Amino acid sequence: MSLAAKNLTQEANELIAFRIGDQEFCVDIMSVREIRGWTPATAMPHAPAYMLGVINLRGAVLPIVDLSARLGMKRAELTARHVIIVAQVKRKVVGLVVDAVSDILTITTNNIQPTPEVSSDHERQFARGIVAIERRMICLIELEALFPENESEAA
Repeated sequence: MSLAAKNLTQEANELIAFRIGDQEFCVDIMSVREIRGWTPATAMPHAPAYMLGVINLRGAVLPIVDLSARLGMKRAELTARHVIIVAQVKRKVVGLVVDAVSDILTITTNNIQPTPEVSSDHERQFARGIVAIERRMICLIELEALFPENESEAA
């Protein structure tokens, strides 16, 4: 392997890690615009089950998604301790409700393991891989896979 190719595989990625229940997940920090405290959302009629509603973010309407429900997990019982990760997904900006933001990680692509074959097709659809770091197993989420173009249009 040439030195240039080796440097490409060692490229550092920064990720934001967060908790949903007792599990840790992470997303690419470049898709995160801000992290803010929980704000109750105004419900929208005919929205998908994982969509909590919308909030006013400095004059812009921001759709709020219960990320645990979107990942097929138990719906969050929202409290003031929850946070909203404001993320850019393709051309849309969405708010992702999580239990807590836990860490900013700097990893290389070598730290990302493939999603296990025993995972369901649903899990492999959104999981880009598993980050094995510091005795932790953190699922790396591909936000674009969570919000296909036709569903993000509805949001």
